[in-house]
Amino acid sequence: MSTQECVFCKIAKKQLPAQIVYENKDFIAFLDINPVSKGHTLVIPKKHVTDFAGLVEEDKEFVYNYLLAVEETRKVLEKKYKPYGIRIGINTGSLIEVHHLHTHLVPVYK
Repeated sequence: MSTQECVFCKIAKKQLPAQIVYENKDFIAFLDINPVSKGHTLVIPKKHVTDFAGLVEEDKEFVYNYLLAVEETRKVLEKKYKPYGIRIGINTGSLIEVHHLHTHLVPVYK
């Protein structure tokens, strides 16, 4: 899939609508269109990165900044939804439906 066809690239470029939860210059977080729970959010890099497994040693700064964006998104979700906790996960390989790196933040309620 080219970056022109990637649905997450289109969301990052604001070519498709999304309910944005958090955004900075390199990353964007938005509500999942098929949520597992209230507040289920995806965090993605704005640049097209196919898979976490493809990152290499030179990408340490990118990974660090990505994790900071995930943490900032977690704080927003904690404040807004007041869940019991939040599951954070990254799928790789055949588990990926959209081949653009994304992290799921899934609030869990009692």
